[in-house]
Amino acid sequence: MAETALPDTSSVELARRGLMFVLSSPSGAGKTTISRMLLERDPHIRMSVSVTTRPMRPGEVDGRDYHFVDRATFDRMVAEGQFLEHAEVFGNMYGTPRAQIEQALNEGQDFLFDIDWQGTQQLRQHIRVHVVPVFLLPPSLDELRHRLKSRGTDSDEVIEGRMARARDEISHWDAYDYVLVNDDIDACYHKVRAILDAERLRIERQTGLIDFVRDLMRPD
Repeated sequence: MAETALPDTSSVELARRGLMFVLSSPSGAGKTTISRMLLERDPHIRMSVSVTTRPMRPGEVDGRDYHFVDRATFDRMVAEGQFLEHAEVFGNMYGTPRAQIEQALNEGQDFLFDIDWQGTQQLRQHIRVHVVPVFLLPPSLDELRHRLKSRGTDSDEVIEGRMARARDEISHWDAYDYVLVNDDIDACYHKVRAILDAERLRIERQTGLIDFVRDLMRPD
């Protein structure tokens, strides 16, 4: 559902460099829901499509959901420096392709990233000024456990494994620029959206600003 837009009081559109908007959270803290809300309501951001070695699942499309490759291809891409970040998750490799992301950023495209703190750190090492990392916390661990159980898809053993991983992920909260407590999904979404809107206006991303101001200052 599209949001109600504010009245457009200006026809000026300045050239802008894209940003890399990172949403991280423990499983069950709301990252997937808020990511989906952003993608549905904001036409100027799209999901970064990762390269992975995991098998394709029913309904997935190569190039839309992931770029599916074998392990030998993935290792070659790592050796050739083709990833902005890469990591192993539950025995499968995932990586962010460098060339297509950098080109699209230069053209003003924003990307949404669903990665953990290690991937976030790798991104910042490559393109620090254009990475906007946001971490979502659950209101409590009891609530997080309740959310995981309410899914009805995992055994108690799997849930406890997810809880242990959640504690580890939460311990890296201070590696992010923004940290939000997700105790209400709509309120949290609007805070995430406010961060995104503000970051788009940073001077270093408005590449057309110098020429625009120069024209304003030119004598009649």
